Amino acid sequence: MAHDHIHDHGHHDHADHDHNHAGHSHAPSVSASNERAVLIGLVLTGTFMVAEVFGGVLSGSLALIADAGHMLTDTVALFLAWLGFRLGRRPADARRSFGYSRLEVLAGLINALSLFALVGWIAYEAVQRFFRPEEVLAGPMLVVAVIGLVINLLVFRILSSADADHVNIRGALLHVLGDLLGSVGAIVAAAIIWLTGWMPIDPILSLVVSLLILRSAWALLTRTFNILMEGAPEGVEPTALRDTLLAAVPGLAGVGHLHVWSLSSGQAMATLDIALQPGADPAQVTAQTRSALEAEKISHATIEIDWSGACAGCPGPVSAHPA
Repeated sequence: MAHDHIHDHGHHDHADHDHNHAGHSHAPSVSASNERAVLIGLVLTGTFMVAEVFGGVLSGSLALIADAGHMLTDTVALFLAWLGFRLGRRPADARRSFGYSRLEVLAGLINALSLFALVGWIAYEAVQRFFRPEEVLAGPMLVVAVIGLVINLLVFRILSSADADHVNIRGALLHVLGDLLGSVGAIVAAAIIWLTGWMPIDPILSLVVSLLILRSAWALLTRTFNILMEGAPEGVEPTALRDTLLAAVPGLAGVGHLHVWSLSSGQAMATLDIALQPGADPAQVTAQTRSALEAEKISHATIEIDWSGACAGCPGPVSAHPA
């Protein structure tokens, strides 16, 4: 094979493969203010979620229990965001050179699967109530729903004051927005029952909230599954990325064996081989290639220079995951 792909670090020139752990961290940037905001939101949301379950049981409202299920998705999302920040503080070790960030993805997968089970239970209970309506205490239901709306608004404001551009913060904000709709719906249902006594609105609303849970669960499942399968991160297309590098980096003759994947959410990584134009400075081209990748939100890259000359144009394989 004309392409020489050396992985032995004992014979590998780090001028070609810049992998300096002292100057390059695999972990995402950690902000104390972000972590604090997420922790406050987590405590508020998790505490009220438990209270809403009790409120749903005492009032007989399936809609409140369904909304508590949606708040569970918020709680887990906030926990994963907090976990990502917390784990970002832990240094890598000899056995785990990338640290513990992927625990976030495993927790997300477990959460997604449990949410599908929750949706199934709520749907079953809702259908049963259509045939055997149960009385719902509109007063307690309304009080709990209003408190839930206030809690969600407070959590949303706290998270909005943090770094909304961070992937974990942005994801948590989207979850809280969804739960705001659930709280508003529960208030409407309580008001309808209070004014008209029409009990079917409760199971109807619970099914609507279940659809919100199902949507969140599906999005979480597909995202975590893609990361675990080492698929290309959202918004990154390897072939287009190669074209971008060739256009952006002077002295770059070709890009081959390009693999792009994610360690965890928000941590895109890449490995690639590059070919140099005649007279190009290897260190400069490597550095500019790395900068171009960082501009594309790829936080860590392993770059090898192909000295064989067989990579000109590099029509080699482009993959969404490492070999």
